Amino acid sequence: MKLGEKIRYLRSVEGTLRGLGREMTQQEVIRAVRKELRKTISQSYLSQIESGARPHLTNKTRMMLAKFFKVHPGYLVDDPEGFHNELLSEISGSEDKLDLWLINGAERFRRDLEVSRALLKLAQHDDTRKCLALMSAILETPKLIDHLLQGLKPEQTERRSR
Repeated sequence: MKLGEKIRYLRSVEGTLRGLGREMTQQEVIRAVRKELRKTISQSYLSQIESGARPHLTNKTRMMLAKFFKVHPGYLVDDPEGFHNELLSEISGSEDKLDLWLINGAERFRRDLEVSRALLKLAQHDDTRKCLALMSAILETPKLIDHLLQGLKPEQTERRSR
């Protein structure tokens, strides 16, 4: 994946995480960086990065964007041709695919913020597979669902009973 594609992808995920239901615009990113990190980046510079006109970032910009998007600075480079992470096991490779599938699902359900956020939280968890196994176990005991929901989100239980 190219650097510009990664930045566009991160804007999309960030917009969903912030409850916008859409990707953040370049201007929104610039304003948020200024407000949250007290640093600046120009819209034209961000646009050049995304379009590929600037294939590399300065270290200062890489560190700033990594901090803003909460990613490792090493992520913000072009992946080499044919790149794949060979240190991943079969399970962690499938975990990455599962996480991407969940992120895509969150984007599809972006209008339903509760579902979208739940899918993103699941994808961001360190052990997505364990979370799904837990969900399966909970679903095998239907009364447990209501009991857990009442304890964890009582306001949701009240709305359903009306």
